[in-house]
Amino acid sequence: MFQLNVLSGTAAGRSIAIRRFPFVVGRAESNDLVLAEAGVWERHLTLELSQGAGIQIGLQPGAGLLVNLQAVEPGQCLRNGDVISLGAVKLQFWLAAATQRSLQLRERLVWVLLAIVLAGELGLLCSLPH
Repeated sequence: MFQLNVLSGTAAGRSIAIRRFPFVVGRAESNDLVLAEAGVWERHLTLELSQGAGIQIGLQPGAGLLVNLQAVEPGQCLRNGDVISLGAVKLQFWLAAATQRSLQLRERLVWVLLAIVLAGELGLLCSLPH
């Protein structure tokens, strides 16, 4: 999973998880990330998952956008840590923190299995002639 860290603007300090693609950033309320800063268009940019290439930037024609202070080229892919400048906002593209699934059910099943094996061993010991 990926995330965008807002580095400047009124939403500075926020981290937005990118859970599905395409991910749209802009001023419109229907976007996945809404930024009402100066210089941000209604649908400023789109992040799309490209098979084998990575996360590509789709840019609204005429909208200004820089990645690491360089002009964006068509089909350009983002890398971890890239800083995206659009209008008065700076965003950082980042890998989201990994979350570990709960192993509680598996752990309980192992303990139950161990208890069954122990009970079987004790049953065998008790059935031996003295």
